[in-house]
Amino acid sequence: MKQVVLDLQSGKIRVEDVPVPALKRGLVVENRYSLISAGTEISLIRLANASLIGKARARPDDVKKVLQRAATDGVLSAYRQAASRLSRPEPLGYSCAGIVAETGVDGFRVGDRVACGGAGYAVHAEYVSVPKNLCVPVPDGVGLRAASFATVGAIALHGVRNAQVSVGESVAVIGLGLIGLLTVQILKAAGCRVFGVDIDREKLALAEGFGADAVSTYDGVQEKMRRVSAFGADAVIITAATASNAPIACAGRLVRDRGRVVVVGSVGMDVPRDTFYAKEAELIVSRSYGPGRYDRNYEERGIDYPIYVRWTERRNMEAFLDLVRQKRIALSPLITHEFPVDEAPRAYDLIMNGTERHIGVMLRYSPEGREALGRVAVMPAPAGKRAHRRSGRNLGCIGAGVHALSALYPNLPMLQVNLRGLATATGLSAHSVARRYGFAYCTTDYRAILDDPEIDAVLIATRNDLHASMAIEALEAGKDVFVEKPLATEIDELRRVVEAWKEHDGRLMVGFNRRHSSLSRRMRASFEHRSSPAIIQYRVNAGQIPPEHWVHDEEQGGGMLVSECCHFIDFMQYVTDARPVQVYARAVGPQGALNRYDNLQAILAFDDGSLGTLAYTTLGDRSYSKELVEIFCGGAAGRITDFRELEIRRDGTATRERRWLSQDKGFLEELTAFVRGDQPDFIDSVSATLATFRAAESIDFGKPVGIDVRSLGL
Repeated sequence: MKQVVLDLQSGKIRVEDVPVPALKRGLVVENRYSLISAGTEISLIRLANASLIGKARARPDDVKKVLQRAATDGVLSAYRQAASRLSRPEPLGYSCAGIVAETGVDGFRVGDRVACGGAGYAVHAEYVSVPKNLCVPVPDGVGLRAASFATVGAIALHGVRNAQVSVGESVAVIGLGLIGLLTVQILKAAGCRVFGVDIDREKLALAEGFGADAVSTYDGVQEKMRRVSAFGADAVIITAATASNAPIACAGRLVRDRGRVVVVGSVGMDVPRDTFYAKEAELIVSRSYGPGRYDRNYEERGIDYPIYVRWTERRNMEAFLDLVRQKRIALSPLITHEFPVDEAPRAYDLIMNGTERHIGVMLRYSPEGREALGRVAVMPAPAGKRAHRRSGRNLGCIGAGVHALSALYPNLPMLQVNLRGLATATGLSAHSVARRYGFAYCTTDYRAILDDPEIDAVLIATRNDLHASMAIEALEAGKDVFVEKPLATEIDELRRVVEAWKEHDGRLMVGFNRRHSSLSRRMRASFEHRSSPAIIQYRVNAGQIPPEHWVHDEEQGGGMLVSECCHFIDFMQYVTDARPVQVYARAVGPQGALNRYDNLQAILAFDDGSLGTLAYTTLGDRSYSKELVEIFCGGAAGRITDFRELEIRRDGTATRERRWLSQDKGFLEELTAFVRGDQPDFIDSVSATLATFRAAESIDFGKPVGIDVRSLGL
């Protein structure tokens, strides 16, 4: 299928042929029309067109994160992660309409006409995969061309709702672009008197045509407002898109005493305090298109709010389309250009360069129907990409998230394997990563990888909740399996993985990379012939992860204890050559923004008498070292700092080793061991995973809990 993408490095717009996205929690929709957002999308394109210095100036917070990462992980590690992000093409678009091609939820049938919303979902592509709560039925009498305005219309409608206006009130709308002109019409439908403000006289004329009671440029605007309302505007809605502070300053002059100013557009926000203070005016920044936006439970998982949260983003989309059905909203005068999707670069060039006047710019699609739902795309073999592979092993990869792209996949060119197939949930991601590394094909159906008889080894790097089930399926398919940690997110999953491993006599390696680091190997060797138990302290200064991040989701991520702490427990197993038999853990919270199990200390007793203390926290400063592990035994001591520096002290003599440019966390070494066919210690992996579950139980019950892999049948 065809999809419009932005190259974040060059700023170029391309139309790519990518696989149709997978059906997830919602619908796959065969697009007919999508609407370009001249504000949101063009600002992203301008950022992509900027130089590296320009990008840095626009995103100072991101630069700070890169610099902090460079300080702890090394310049090369920080560069790889930043380059990984910039190398991924960005999907564009968030408002479209089409025909349901596949459905996995109630309330929709194949063939239904729907309007779709949401950045990353309702993109400019022939097919889109959209969650249930971001799709609405298109009413009879409303064409799909008009329905593609639903998301943008919901943004305008939500701004009006935030203004809390009622029949007969006077409202000023500053900025008469697409959203501003929709706002004018919604306000008129609500029985308000409307005063439009813009610098473009043609847009002022359009607003008058839509029923605005008066219009004005910024010149003499207050006097003209008084003709509409002697007291000033009951509310002012700013829908302009400019870095200038003029709209917010103008709003302060127009609004009445104790009136309300609602900011919908992206404008300068240097609020003139004296003006707003004198009127005790209320200022609201309208957030997108209604309650539910940025809520993963609502948008991704389809969990609706109760009806007392009256106007969610989905209900706003429905209400807007109903206004269109009633002919209270006229859209045809707003559509100035329409392009077939193949000519999308020309559409963006028109908007960027202003070669023609424009308001609503649309893309049109003509997909071939359900038979075109191709989820496998054969990649052309670029010169030299796979020519150096000498091994007979064929590798298939599933997943291409941040960790895979920054830590795992950069090592693929150094492995002696043939890169056979790559699967991700979205066609764009699959296509871009497959092209970069030289896979033979890409797909949005991971079962195509498992069913491929030529693939004998599978690398699984998806979100955590899929690790166990996909590992089981891969074992059943007779593949060697490398699965990123955690092996499972709950005990029953872990038990099923063990059963599959035993039943199929499979080879399964978990991505516990730290045991493969050369620094770890040297530390272990230094204490290999110890005659007494060891004391180990492992401190992790992880830094705060946003509460809405998927890793905190109990279903998808399992939380930081399960997702991350298994790493450090496995490291303790490795350096002691022993397994934990008991854990006693305590945690801070949950309270405020602190998630459950994110800040904890755990004492682990090992079967050789060693003791390990794990301190994991998100409360520290990210510029401080992230990982510090110390081991004390037999009159000697060892320390690894951020997997860049190793120090061993014995008999008063110190041996030091340091990596200057990057960390040595063992990613290449673990992948090399996997494709070479080394036999992993599967029971160790199960033990480390089980220990995290028992640590959670210890936190819950406030007492030590035993750890015994025999309880899982091992």
